[in-house]
Parts: sequence; structure tokens; C-alpha cells
Amino acid sequence: MTVSSPPDFWPSSAYATLQRDARGWLIPTDDYLRRFLARPELALVDESCGAETALHGALTTNPRHTVTDATLDALADADVRANYVLFLRFRDALLAAGTIEAYYLRLMRSGAVDVPPVFVALLVQACTRNVLDACTDALQARAAELLFRAQRVYVQDGQVLSGDQTVLDLLNETGGLGEMGRLLAQSNAPLRAVNLEVLSDANATRYWQSADRHNFLLDLTHAVSNDLSHGLVLTMTRARSGLTALARVLEQWVAHFMGVQVRIQPEAKIEDANWRWHIGLDVESSALLNDLYEDRPVESARMQNIVSLFRLTFDNPLDMRADVAGKPVYLALSMNADKLVRLKPQNLLLNLPLHRAN
Repeated sequence: MTVSSPPDFWPSSAYATLQRDARGWLIPTDDYLRRFLARPELALVDESCGAETALHGALTTNPRHTVTDATLDALADADVRANYVLFLRFRDALLAAGTIEAYYLRLMRSGAVDVPPVFVALLVQACTRNVLDACTDALQARAAELLFRAQRVYVQDGQVLSGDQTVLDLLNETGGLGEMGRLLAQSNAPLRAVNLEVLSDANATRYWQSADRHNFLLDLTHAVSNDLSHGLVLTMTRARSGLTALARVLEQWVAHFMGVQVRIQPEAKIEDANWRWHIGLDVESSALLNDLYEDRPVESARMQNIVSLFRLTFDNPLDMRADVAGKPVYLALSMNADKLVRLKPQNLLLNLPLHRAN
């Protein structure tokens, strides 16, 4: 599943337009900012007024162009005006932070995310691409997509499979036939079956060739299933599972941002009388682990939504807060009632019990 040299993948991340500082963090460039101007939220349309056309042209020529309130007030469409206000606030804060990573941490630590979710996802994609710059393992690259793209989880022939939500929903709507498929579906005409491939050693080369299409399924299956009704119990994972690949990505994510080395392993269960620290990797897991830690009753349906548990340990216990030094940190990843996984990678950065501020 590996290749001999790091391939260029996820061109939509605009990673090729970015520069690195001495720390290895990404410096935003004019070309990177132009990618946002080309997005549908800001791109010109036939109905664009003269003021919008002029503003878009000025920013495309110089993405750092100073925009006055009078220029914004001249925009005829209120929605367009609001979009530019959001973009300019985002641009100014990003440039002030100096790097994408610094801006992302500052934004998440603020507790007030005031930019569109799609902008946050693009930032995370660029950072993840930076983290995986030397990656030659397609399984890790596919697992890393969980950090910035929602996944739909389902069980097929005993396998727990994760697929890109946007891709799967579009295929379910159109049968893979685009707009024609949508029209056929609306008329109740039969659509041809569309089967996505599960990523494996055999087809890994094709992942690198089409990584931006997000059209491979990731196998998140545990080797053997255990009943969860009596507690937090799952089975051990295979060495080449998608869960192990995700763990490796999260280790690199922490090292890149926090400068500390951790080890993360999928866990069969949490049986720890001295359980001291936990982090939910999504909204559902955060609430679930809090309830379990406080010994509050948890319905079996919520337990069944756990995709995986993980155990995180620090290579150097001195990197941890003194009151929990040497103790493991337990992680959980869950799907919601709609079988969607929305991993929040910032949770891992914000909630680690670090000895020092990073």
C-alpha cells in the first residue's frame, strides 16, 4: 500500500501554493488566498454588479488589497456583501497570525469560531497535507480525510466501512449518473448500482491518482465483535486497519502542532480504575465519555455508536500535567444517530493534559 516516494495528493488543499516557516508551519501566500476568491461563495456570476466585479478583480490582482466600508456598501447584493465581510475578516486574521497553524490554534482556542465551516475544513486539509508531506502510505492518507471531511459509516458483510458523506450522498441521489441520474431518481426510474472500492494494497495506486475524488471506502472493522452492553468493550484491531492508520495520523497531528511525541493505539476496552483523563474526538464521544467517567447511566444505543476507542500515552511523561503524568489518555470516536462521523481534530489539541502551554 506504500509507494517509494511521497506523491503529490489532494491538489484541492492548495498545498503547492504555500510556503513553510522555520518551524515547518504554513505561511499563507497570495495564491492561497486566491483559492478562496475562486470558491462559489465569492466567485463572480452573471448577476454580479459592477461594484462586485471591480472588488473581485482588485482582490484577485492583490489578495491583500485594503477594502473600505464604502466599497462594501456599494455591493448591491446583501448576501454577497456578507460573504466579503466574512472573507476579509478571515484573511486579515490569517495574515496577522502569520501561519495557517497559528491561526487555526488561535481560532479554536478562542471558543468563538467566526468563519464559515468550509473555511475551517480547508485550513485543516492544508495542515493535514503538511503533516503528511512525507507520507507514502495510502491507508494513512485515506484515514487522514476524516480530519476534514464528514464520513458516513455502515456495515456490509461484517465490515465496518467509512465513506465520504458528500460522495456517498451524491451517489445515492444520482446513482453515479450526475444530473441525469438525479432526474431519473425523481421519476422513480431504476438506477444502476454504484459500488465504491474499499482501499487495500491491491488498489492503493489508484488512491494516489484520484485522492481528491474521495471515492474510496475505509475499513474500520475490528477483528472480532464483542457485546458492548455491559461496558466499553470493543475488539483489538488488525495491524493494517483503518483505525491503526488513523492513530498514526493523529500522532503526527499532535507532534506537528504541540511539539510532543505521543503514541496512540486502538483499544479493546477501557478497564482502568485510575481513569483520569479522556478526550472525545467528536461531539457524541465527548458527551459519552463524560457520562461514563461520572458514572452516569448510558443507553446501549449510544454505546453501539462507538466506532473505536483509543489509548494515548506520552513518550515523555514530563510533557504532561503533573497531576496526571504517566497516566494514559483515553480517546473515543463515535458516529451520530445518522451514522455520520464528524471528527474534530481540534479536540485533541485543545484538551491534551500538557505541562506547558503550546
